[in-house]
Formats: sequence, structure tokens, C-alpha cells
Amino acid sequence: MKIKKRFFLKNKKVKEIKKELGNFQTIIPKKSQVELVKIEDYPDILLIDGKPLLMQIEGKTIPTLHAMINEDIQEKYATVDMGAINFVIKGADIMSPGIVDADENIEPGDTIVIIEETHHKPLAIGISLITGKEMVDNNKGKAIENLHYVGDSIWELNL
Repeated sequence: MKIKKRFFLKNKKVKEIKKELGNFQTIIPKKSQVELVKIEDYPDILLIDGKPLLMQIEGKTIPTLHAMINEDIQEKYATVDMGAINFVIKGADIMSPGIVDADENIEPGDTIVIIEETHHKPLAIGISLITGKEMVDNNKGKAIENLHYVGDSIWELNL
């Protein structure tokens, strides 16, 4: 792992990021230090008070699983059944048949948290390809593009 750049963000940029995060803006508490780390072969990582809680992929800022692990996820989520868990934590995209519940307000392109149905713990972060209602109703096809999952290189990242 080779760090190319590492610097603190100005308040103006932090406010822009919080606005972009929408529902997830509580990840950045007031008066916290936000540091951008550019690492070779990784997405840009945003450290909030030294913890890797956000990442930037294709110009979009999304939370990491470290940020979501202790959150009570009430919106922008999809719940997968026990049979899908093994595939999700190996990086597979999420298919509609494996989804048992989803936030009905999800629109294509939204950042969503994939949680497992028994303990309601986050397994992955992804981008929705269809609406939340379609995720539950469809019985075939891809529903969510998996961007970050438990056990991947970002989950294991130590800075």
C-alpha cells in the first residue's frame, strides 16, 4: 500500500461533502478533522478523526462499512436473506431474488446499505440499479452493484 497524498480538508469542502452525503451526513460530526488520503490502487479515503469512514468512488462520496456498523439503519437499505450472505461478502453484486426487504424510497443510483436479515448488521455498501419496490418484487436480475463489503481491502485498511 503506497500513500500518494494525505492532507486535511478545509471547512468549505467538508460542508460540500456533508451536503452530498444527505442522510449519512451525521458520519461527520461538528468540529471533526477530515483528512483525504490518496492511496495507490484504492479509492480516495476520507479519515474522520483518524478513522476511515468515507470513500470517494467515481466522484461520489459514500460511507464505508466502518461508518455504518454502529448506525441504526432506517432508510436507504436492502435486507438480504441468509442464502445471499456468502455471495455478498465475496464481492458479488446483489440479485433481486436474495432481497427480502428494501426501503421503498430507493431510486436507481442511490447509495444504499446491504444488511443481513437475522441481526440487521451491514454487510456491504452498493449503488442501486432499480427502485426499492422493484428489488423486493422482482424474482430475477441484478438489483445492486456491490462497491464495498466486509473483508475487502477497504474493510481491512489500517492507516
